[in-house]
This record gives sequence, structure tokens and C-alpha cells, in this order.
Amino acid sequence: MSQFSLDDDMDIEVQAGFIKKGNDVPLTGNEYEFRLFEKDLMEDDYLGKSGLDEQGIAKVSFKQKDFRDFLNPESNPDLYFALYRSEALIFQSKVMRDLDLDSLEKFKMGEGEVIDLGSYLVEG
Repeated sequence: MSQFSLDDDMDIEVQAGFIKKGNDVPLTGNEYEFRLFEKDLMEDDYLGKSGLDEQGIAKVSFKQKDFRDFLNPESNPDLYFALYRSEALIFQSKVMRDLDLDSLEKFKMGEGEVIDLGSYLVEG
């Protein structure tokens, strides 16, 4: 984490955007659910879920302790996510190994770090 993150309990917020392939409009609606995971050798850590806002953005907040433990002492997480529509998987990212949070973060004073994973074209 960056030098700004002196508190291990400070939130890390991950966001990703989704655009409908073909017409380039944001995916929105209650039927979409974004789920964020951290890849581990034994069992992946579930970090949270989110709907998509009116811009097609999903946001999940978690703490470092949610992906770090004595069996998994890594400092950089291996993140991946899945997007569901009405419980059907419609998109899954590749595992982003040893994600360098320092290079991706945007620190928000009083809120924590915001990690933008980018925007993705998805069959809606």
C-alpha cells in the first residue's frame, strides 16, 4: 500500500465499468451483479459484490486483512471478478496477479484507496 495508507484497516475500494458490446452504452439495471475475488492456492477469498450504477460502474470495498492471512502473507492481491446477469455468468476477468495497488490507486482523504480496474465490453 502507499505511504498514505498508514492504517491497515482503511478501506480499499475497487471499481470497474461495464459497457454493452455493440452499442457502447453502460450496462445498468438490478439484474447485474459484480463479484470480486482474490485468488489463493487453497480457497479464493470473496471480497464482496455490487450492482452497477447508472454509468455501469461497480464498486466493492474491502480491507487488507480480507485477503491477507498467515497462510497467504502477500502484500499485493491477485484479483479477479465475475459479472452476472440474473445469476448467469456473463463475464469473468483474468486473474490480475500481484496487482500493484500503489500504481493504480487514487487516494481519497478520509475514505481510503480507490483502485480502478478499467472498463470492459460485455455482451449485455
